[in-house]
Amino acid sequence: MKFQSSNSTGFFVLFIFVATKLLLSCGADNTSSSCFEHERQSLLRFKHSLISDPSNRLSSWNETINCCHWLGVGCDNTTGYVTRLDLRTNSEQLEGNELNSSLSELTRLSYLDLSGNYFHTSPIPDFIGSMRQLRYLNLSSAGFAGVVSHQIGNLSRLRVLDLSDRNSMMELVVDDFTWLTRLLSLEHLDLSGVNVTGDGAFDKLLLYMIPSLKELHLSNCGLSNSHFNITHFDSNITRSTIQTLDLSSNSFEGQFPLFLQNMTSLRVLDLSTNKLNSSIPLMNNVVELNLAGNRFSGIQDTGVWRQCLIKQLDLSFNYMKGGFTGPSTNVSECAKYDLETLILNDNKLNGFIPESLGNLTSLQDLVLSGNQLTGPIPTSIGKLAFLQRLDLSENLLNGTIPSSMGRLSKLQFLDLSSNLLQGSIPDSTGQLSKLQFLDISNNSLSGVITEAHFANMSMLIHLAATSNHMLSFKISLDWEPPFQLRNVLLGSCKFNSEFPPWIRTQTRLVILILSNTSISGPLPDWFRELPVIAILDLSHNYLTGPLTNLPSNPTTEYYSPSAFIERLADYALVSRLLLLKNNFFNGLIPDSLCDARDLVILDLSKNMLSGNVPDCFGSFDDLNVMILSSNRLSGVIPSSLGKLGRSIQWLHLNNNSFHGELPENLSNLTSLNVLDLGENRLSGSIPKWIGGKVKFLAVLRLHDNNFMGRIPQELCELSSDLQILDFGDNYLTGTIPHCFGNLRGMSGGGSNLYFSGGFEQSVIQVMRGVSLEYTTIMRYVVNMDLSSNNLEGQIPNELTSLSGLIGFNLSNNNLTGPIPDKIGDMNSLMSLDLSSNELSGTIPSSISWLTFLSHLNLSENKLSGRIPTGSQLQTLIDPSIYAGNSDLCGSPLTKRCDRDEVVVTRGNNDSGQEEEDDFEMIWIYATTSGFITGFMGILGVLVLKDKWRSAVFNFVLEFCISKQTTNLSAASNSF
Repeated sequence: MKFQSSNSTGFFVLFIFVATKLLLSCGADNTSSSCFEHERQSLLRFKHSLISDPSNRLSSWNETINCCHWLGVGCDNTTGYVTRLDLRTNSEQLEGNELNSSLSELTRLSYLDLSGNYFHTSPIPDFIGSMRQLRYLNLSSAGFAGVVSHQIGNLSRLRVLDLSDRNSMMELVVDDFTWLTRLLSLEHLDLSGVNVTGDGAFDKLLLYMIPSLKELHLSNCGLSNSHFNITHFDSNITRSTIQTLDLSSNSFEGQFPLFLQNMTSLRVLDLSTNKLNSSIPLMNNVVELNLAGNRFSGIQDTGVWRQCLIKQLDLSFNYMKGGFTGPSTNVSECAKYDLETLILNDNKLNGFIPESLGNLTSLQDLVLSGNQLTGPIPTSIGKLAFLQRLDLSENLLNGTIPSSMGRLSKLQFLDLSSNLLQGSIPDSTGQLSKLQFLDISNNSLSGVITEAHFANMSMLIHLAATSNHMLSFKISLDWEPPFQLRNVLLGSCKFNSEFPPWIRTQTRLVILILSNTSISGPLPDWFRELPVIAILDLSHNYLTGPLTNLPSNPTTEYYSPSAFIERLADYALVSRLLLLKNNFFNGLIPDSLCDARDLVILDLSKNMLSGNVPDCFGSFDDLNVMILSSNRLSGVIPSSLGKLGRSIQWLHLNNNSFHGELPENLSNLTSLNVLDLGENRLSGSIPKWIGGKVKFLAVLRLHDNNFMGRIPQELCELSSDLQILDFGDNYLTGTIPHCFGNLRGMSGGGSNLYFSGGFEQSVIQVMRGVSLEYTTIMRYVVNMDLSSNNLEGQIPNELTSLSGLIGFNLSNNNLTGPIPDKIGDMNSLMSLDLSSNELSGTIPSSISWLTFLSHLNLSENKLSGRIPTGSQLQTLIDPSIYAGNSDLCGSPLTKRCDRDEVVVTRGNNDSGQEEEDDFEMIWIYATTSGFITGFMGILGVLVLKDKWRSAVFNFVLEFCISKQTTNLSAASNSF
């Protein structure tokens, strides 16, 4: 019996073991075939509470799929309970009016991440505090607002709490910190962008009262010096366990917070974007220190070279000036530097880069860009054997690139752009086998680049050498590069005449810029086999033939650069640009262009393209700029252009042979900023929808067409933006609308032009009697040209309120009556042409107030009387200005007036008139005498005659407080 009992016990134990395994197995099967029904229903109620799921992310949340397999849902493999809900996003947001309480029924949930979604400024609900199994809670940037629930303090197992809002309007508020001290397991706390400062809510005890806290982020919380009123000798601060402390983007100013020295556990400290300006105390334990965007003024004063243990130091975007001194070669405060990252860009450092820089032998990342450093690149740079990034761009460095740079075998990123470097590229650069990013643009480099310079660069993905006009590429025709480039920016370098054949091997191109490189001939047949290139710029060359060989294959990938090479991210996702300006392309615009539906900028101007424009633009959703000017295009303007809607801002179709009336549906282009249809054969009347619907035009140019009829009053609705109105050389009739005086865009102030980057922007205007193309200063051009029409009636007095006009041309019309008396109020005018009309009466004396006037034409009218005199008029001595006005007299005409007298130029009262006369006498004396004699005479008169001295003072004062802006002065110089 005893044996039998023993067997029974063993059997029982075996039974329990097997049964347990079976149950566990069933539990495991439960996770793969089904989940607990009440948890499924809880999750479905959460889904149905959402008001928006734009990308249909939760499509897998249905009855046919195990909820443990739903997107973002994770279950325990043993029990089958839902333990993880991860719905974070950076783009397509889930939206809900509030967070549904059904989530509280997930009683085993330990991980909850709803970051990046949007819950319509609802409060964080109290029920979160009942989810006591939570170890990870991330509600960052999820659109919550109001006071943070104190119930979160019940989550005693919580290790990570992230309530930050990186797009903060400080809508979340922490009104009390005591509940946080109950989170005894908390290791990571992020309250960045949360308002923690109201009513004394912030408690400095947070720095040391949570015994497990290792990482604390309080960026952009409105904190200032007063919130950390901790003395340097406060012993409590030594109890802090915090290793990472982020206090960036707050309002700390003046002295560096000294109490931070005593936080012995601190390893990473971020005080960037504050207003600190004192020296840095010795941080014995800190290895990463970010002080970017403060007000430190001297690199030596900051104590940089005393921070012996720091590995990463960022002092960019400060006010540091003076010489850039490295660690001393003789007496150093540190026996050895562990510095791996030194970032000093965008300061005001000058002088040479010291050879002692080579002593920082641990450096991996060196950024000195955006300073005023001069002299050569030190040869000791070659000692930095671990260097991975070197950025010396945007300085004044000269001399040659040292050959020692070829020893940097780990270098991944090299930017020497925008300096004064000269000489040839050393062959040793070909040994940089790890290099991914190379930019030597905007220097004065010369010599020849051959395939030897790229011998071992198998990892190169970005090559930029633009604007080195003496740099030539001479590479053998059969060369096969060892790399696959994404970006090729070689504009304004010199090439062999044919298209570079090695481009054929670069099948991952995203950007190809070969503008102004003297390449010629047709696009090679193989070019069409390349994938569609996001930015293709072949402008200013001698390319010929049709456009049929443009790439037509869809791009298969956009690359994602390594995190270290952060500058590459600027090129990772780029707008689509096709720039073929100023070549000799001919034939039709190919229908294949209709497939480039993601184009943002299209510039085919200054070629020899002919025929009709394809009528296929209805599906172009992003086209911002279309420039087809100066070709041989014909036919009517395609009606599908009207389907571009709000995306298009610049439309240039000028200098072609388009005919017919403007399509009515162009009125849908409500975001147009520039409409240039000049130099065509367009006809009909100027449509009323311009101004009625298209209200944001800054440039409206219909010059040299066949438009007829009256100028519509609706154009006056363009009041706030219009700065160029050009209807010259048409067949317009009627009078000039008086409401043109309300065009506020012509009344001074800044430019109303919206510029899109990546292409040369220009507009043609007749100014000073000459047709000119304005590019770099076009934003300052403010012009009204109604010349060469059949306009009649008087010049409206209201136009004299357009004080921002630089050019004003009403010539070759049938205008009658006098020149407005207040013409002098148009005080920005540089060019005024009223010739070939029927204007009568005297020339207003106020015209002498136009101190910027450099071109004047009043010829062929019926003007009479004395020609006014004045400072600027005295420089306009060409008699043809006044020719054809038989009743005019006075200088510069030979016909003398009956009585010589100083002409009234300004003022109505007697004393003011007398002062003006006195000043005119001074001016005449200076201009009719020798310079020295006249100058000394003026000085003598000013000493002896108080009234004249007052006149000069008043004139200078008036000039200094005139309405001319700095931009206008710059534009004046350019003109």
